[in-house]
Amino acid sequence: MASGFFALLDDIAAIMDDVAVMSKVAAKKTAGILGDDLAVNAEKASGFISSREIPVLWAIAKGSFINKLIILPIAFLLSAFFPLAIIIILVLGGLFLAYEGAEKIYEFLFHRKHSKTDSITQTFTEAEILTVEKEKIKSAIVTDFILSVEIVIIALGTVIEQPLTSQIVVVSIIAILATVGVYGIVALIVRMDELGFKLIAMSSKEGSASKFIGNVLVQALPKVIKSLSVIGTIALIMVAGGIFVHNIDYLHHFAPQLQLPSIVKEFIIGLLFGFMVLGIVNLFKKMFGKK
Repeated sequence: MASGFFALLDDIAAIMDDVAVMSKVAAKKTAGILGDDLAVNAEKASGFISSREIPVLWAIAKGSFINKLIILPIAFLLSAFFPLAIIIILVLGGLFLAYEGAEKIYEFLFHRKHSKTDSITQTFTEAEILTVEKEKIKSAIVTDFILSVEIVIIALGTVIEQPLTSQIVVVSIIAILATVGVYGIVALIVRMDELGFKLIAMSSKEGSASKFIGNVLVQALPKVIKSLSVIGTIALIMVAGGIFVHNIDYLHHFAPQLQLPSIVKEFIIGLLFGFMVLGIVNLFKKMFGKK
């Protein structure tokens, strides 16, 4: 009896080790999207008066959990009964990621617009503030749904050949970690300036360390968000390229004579596909109008 019990414990430990290893691999694969996810959500949660930033972010985070509760069962059903669909969705998601990255580069190079960010100030009435908040929260949750689909499918793609139980555990862990991690970091980012203002207010001396740190935090916030956007764009293209290389045999063995590092090859392929899709989308826009 005792030996059977310890054997069971060994089996459980082995399963947990496998889950930990698979979760680590899945986390690496999905990490590329998180930079974009961070930038998007930091932008969505900023621009409010200080007292409303955390409530707005909490509302978006709850919407993100609901998104994943919807996406996960559908993904697991497809994996159980139609696993080919996961690869198809993965490649289609890669095309979307590549397009999104290429579009950001195109917009930066050819359509840079220095527009003022919308912000909600104390001059608005309470009803107006709530209306604008609801609109921004709804927009953020829709964006999160798209990014959540990508995260779940990419994570599932890394364990698609494993038993369904392992798939459920690994992908659920990644979904939870992605949500908690992203929105936790976003909360810290959007409160950087508030902490900076508090440090500045606490100091009465002009050249004090707290005032210096406070000014750095206040000035760093827009730069951090912009940096995340740049990193996220590069990551989108690399993740897309990785999806194509690992799921399309021709691209996996493409141009072996060049002996390029895998990250360079994936970036180039992602960029090429991204601009191909961007060109097709722009052509359709010209033919049928922007709608």
